[in-house]
Amino acid sequence: MPSNPSIETKTNIRKKQKNASKRRETIAGFLFVTPMLIGVSVIVLFPIVATFILAFADWKFVQSIDNLKWVGFQNFQGLWEDEKFIKSVINNAVFMLTVPTTMIISLVLAILIDKYTYFKSYFKVAFFMPYISSVVAIAVVWQVLFHPSQGPINQVLMSFGIENPPTWISDPNFALLSVMIIHIWISIGFNLIVYIAGLQSIPKELYEAADMDGANAWHKFSNITFPVISPTSFFLLITGIIATFKVFDLIAVLTQGGPLNSTTMLVWHLYDMAFLNLEIGYASAIAVVLFLIVFTITILQWISQKKWVNY
Repeated sequence: MPSNPSIETKTNIRKKQKNASKRRETIAGFLFVTPMLIGVSVIVLFPIVATFILAFADWKFVQSIDNLKWVGFQNFQGLWEDEKFIKSVINNAVFMLTVPTTMIISLVLAILIDKYTYFKSYFKVAFFMPYISSVVAIAVVWQVLFHPSQGPINQVLMSFGIENPPTWISDPNFALLSVMIIHIWISIGFNLIVYIAGLQSIPKELYEAADMDGANAWHKFSNITFPVISPTSFFLLITGIIATFKVFDLIAVLTQGGPLNSTTMLVWHLYDMAFLNLEIGYASAIAVVLFLIVFTITILQWISQKKWVNY
């Protein structure tokens, strides 16, 4: 029998109404997010694009745009002849050692707090406080602790019979180590909180089954705890390595890249060239190299995570 025209008409009307409603919702959604998109474009996307463009130019901050000169890959060639840039890359590579060190310390503390201590909330707050405190205040406190003669750290070392303890921040051989110690102390709180959350998500039945099988503490850690929290470790590894390439405030307050460039990092060298020497093109080249380094490390981590991360 032929279909009822009125039914088809009603169906078409309903479809048109649904499509019109979806279009209105889409337009309304775009209107709501437009201010955010404009803000992101102006504050984030435009500077990124400008950085990649200026990396191939020679231009000083105080000059007009008419004085901009295109130099091709000359800025990038100059990086490999810049001893300060090479030193900053090496310092950043050494500074990345803070990431596994922080993760190991945080995991041990998280296990102890989660399983063997009372007043868990107190310890969480106590360890998390440095992470949310002002970096400037923290740096000033550690300046006092690392004071060569009157600082508590060297006072303790001298009480143990060490006549000439390190001068820490003022010593080129110990300045980077001093900054690394401070960074680890600051970062432990965040890693600790994340690890405790991961540990509390592990089903207790797994440990009960392991106890019934006679597994000791190491077997339970290696076969249950570590595999289950491997996604947490992967997250902390990526964010931690990215954070090491963004260290700026500690350097600015404590050492300004010294002594003898022993604490110069890529971000500090970028700041020095861009805002002190006003070499915007050269600083943009440093920023591009920094982006490529972080991007490459992140991609390698994503590829390698398939071998040790269990979802």
